[in-house]
Amino acid sequence: MRLYLDASAIIYGIEGVAAVRQSVRNRIAQVVGAPYGVVLTSRLSRLECRIRPLREGQSQLLATYDLFFAGKLVEVAEITAAVIERATEVRAQHRLKTPDAIHFATAIELQADLVLTGDRDMARCTQIKVELL
Repeated sequence: MRLYLDASAIIYGIEGVAAVRQSVRNRIAQVVGAPYGVVLTSRLSRLECRIRPLREGQSQLLATYDLFFAGKLVEVAEITAAVIERATEVRAQHRLKTPDAIHFATAIELQADLVLTGDRDMARCTQIKVELL
């Protein structure tokens, strides 16, 4: 299983209310514990997750995100030319915002089996199964 987390899923998994936070963590644990399980995200997620802690001077929360992205739990993919080309198609086809199109395009390029997100607009995408939080 190749699970792609967009920024909203990561934020929910770190900062969300207890039930949603636990749901994200359980899903990650299922994937990590499975044979050939891989948790994926984009470099864009790191940017999106770190904005509020930086803006609000929340150094502890920022450190938590930095630890998550530096750890071995998740593979962080770069935003490549292929991702941008695919994102352009995804954005045009599904009318997503640019960041969401980049997330979904990254998931496609990484051959993810499932996208975990809190963004309802992503459910319009059909190339990969989308699970809403």
